[in-house]
Amino acid sequence: MKSTGTSPSSALRSGAGWLARSLVTPLVPQDYVDLFAPLSSRTILRGRVADIQMETQDAATVTIRPGRGWRGHIPGQFIRIGVDVEGVRLWRAYSVTSGPRDDGCIAITVKAISGGAVSTHLIETLRVGQIVQMEQADGAFVLPAVLPRQILLLTGGSGITPVMGILRHAVDELDDVILLHSAPRPEDVIFADELRSLAQQGRITLLERHTDHEGMLDTDELAALVPDWADRETWACGPAGMLEMLENHWEHEGHAHRLHTERFRPAVVEPGEGGVAYFTGLDREVECDGARPILDHAEDAGILMPSGCRMGICYGCVLPLREGAVRDLRTGEITTATPGDGVLVQTCISAVAGRCDIQL
Repeated sequence: MKSTGTSPSSALRSGAGWLARSLVTPLVPQDYVDLFAPLSSRTILRGRVADIQMETQDAATVTIRPGRGWRGHIPGQFIRIGVDVEGVRLWRAYSVTSGPRDDGCIAITVKAISGGAVSTHLIETLRVGQIVQMEQADGAFVLPAVLPRQILLLTGGSGITPVMGILRHAVDELDDVILLHSAPRPEDVIFADELRSLAQQGRITLLERHTDHEGMLDTDELAALVPDWADRETWACGPAGMLEMLENHWEHEGHAHRLHTERFRPAVVEPGEGGVAYFTGLDREVECDGARPILDHAEDAGILMPSGCRMGICYGCVLPLREGAVRDLRTGEITTATPGDGVLVQTCISAVAGRCDIQL
């Protein structure tokens, strides 16, 4: 005969679950699991800081053990890290710089930025054993499945970080690699010892440019240093001005399809007046100046914004502008919307231009 009742063991488990929930209300048992085993969650990705090593005077590599929900990364990709600074959770993106590891850890390398709340916190305040919030890896600044025979890597400052992640994984599979890296002084070159060692071993050709003494790289000097630059598939990461110069040059010479760039932040024109960003789904207003992206202001206010885009590369930060105006920080162009519109804008490169309503 088929039973339709509840077994004693099922009832016992159900009763135990109800008792546990009632004892910890308004929390739930999972909240306590997260407290004592914060890396165990499958839905909320966190990491524990396993090591911190200074690379230069103002740059450090942070090794992180991701939680069980981590899905891995492709060399050259970045992750977004969330930390609590003065009671506000702030998120920033950093390239994964570690090579293959057997312990499941990954590393990011952070360069302190003047006025940068997150980078300063990670370098000066973060300690081994602390928990950080994480997002899954993202980004398209990666090598193709079929590797080019000749590669040129152009980097400046902290732009070396995604390239270092690529080299640590793939340098032995690459036939002909030239790395041209710019930094103010020799001692400012992040990963200097490792890069110079790779060059001494003949695994890469390393060209260093120390801009305090030699000035910024231009197209004539690039052609003199790398005469066959047009024949090479090129990956470039660094300051916005450098990338704009390279993009214009590659396009002018008809080789734009062979240049792959990664931006950490946009080139900014003169700031506007700013105003208020109203996030309709949250019913929250955030005062914004006209010099910084809406994305940064929202994150500083503790709002978790959609963004996997590394400042305008993959469009992960696009949101509908329902009303008002925003200003493109690269060009100064104003985008407006009237009530009922849903004009898509990139919050990572757009500043508030008066009041604007953004759907989140």
